[in-house]
Amino acid sequence: MPSIIDVHAHVTPRCFSDVVLGGNDWHGMTSDDGELHNPMNLWSLDQRIEAMDEDGIDVQLTSPTDVFYQYHQDPAVTAKIAAAVNDEVAEMVRARPERIAGLATVPMQDTDSAVTELTRVIGDLGLRGVMIDDHVNGVTYDDPRFDAFWEAAAELGALIFVHQYAPTSVEARIDKFFFFNSIGNLVDRAITFGALVYGGVMDRYPELKVCLGHAGGYTAFALDRMDQGWRAFPSMRGATTGPPSTYARRFTYDAVTYEPRTLRYLVDVVGADRVVLGTDWPAPMRVLEPVTRLTAIGVLTPDEIDSILRGTAAMLLGDPTTREAE
Repeated sequence: MPSIIDVHAHVTPRCFSDVVLGGNDWHGMTSDDGELHNPMNLWSLDQRIEAMDEDGIDVQLTSPTDVFYQYHQDPAVTAKIAAAVNDEVAEMVRARPERIAGLATVPMQDTDSAVTELTRVIGDLGLRGVMIDDHVNGVTYDDPRFDAFWEAAAELGALIFVHQYAPTSVEARIDKFFFFNSIGNLVDRAITFGALVYGGVMDRYPELKVCLGHAGGYTAFALDRMDQGWRAFPSMRGATTGPPSTYARRFTYDAVTYEPRTLRYLVDVVGADRVVLGTDWPAPMRVLEPVTRLTAIGVLTPDEIDSILRGTAAMLLGDPTTREAE
């Protein structure tokens, strides 16, 4: 039976935390970064595995915490950060290849550097893909400067996991009440869906594998109005070859939702075979008891539950324990 895979989990690497907790700067980052206020971000690999066991997770697809994007820094600095962080994720995979698979971070502000690091982490480290922000210093992914990155990701079979970092688009309007996260995460994911679709990225690179974190944000709820806009304003269709809703199943979506009705709606829109288990571990907003919750959710069929727990991830990643970092 395929493994139960959590595709949305993070790590704050010790190469960073050991330095900044000693009072030093690490490539321009300090102890204010890395969510070190959360003690789980300092847990050992054994403690991580114990938590996975408690949650019923067989394999965790581990990605660096989003603060390590560092797209605003000089690309050479960000490349050093990415290399160190990705090497540590690969060390975790080597230590427990049957339990940990890895996603990397890359310097997206310099496409050539991003492609170089992507190629290294897939080919040399055996990681499964990368996690990227919804934008790069305000530039969305319909911009052709990113084409070489999409082409490389498609050729390498790399998974692209989209996950926001601050600031989200909501902060330009209101910067209170935790809205940058609780609303902004979801707004930004819908924008990313639209940028990739209307920018023609999903048509130019049909083998590209993109997973939209946090259940794709508001994407599933936005499709009807996006379709109506597509019909009403033909001059605004960008590079699409059909209504936006026809692209919904070109993406996968993690199951990081908090109420059964939300997950039921996502499955109704995109199908259970496009939804994968995710937890957002170890964030305060993580889904608690994810496997128990899903199996007892009451609004999904047994086949749908099995797809989300096992089938979709197996389709997307194969057996994630078979590509151990060398």
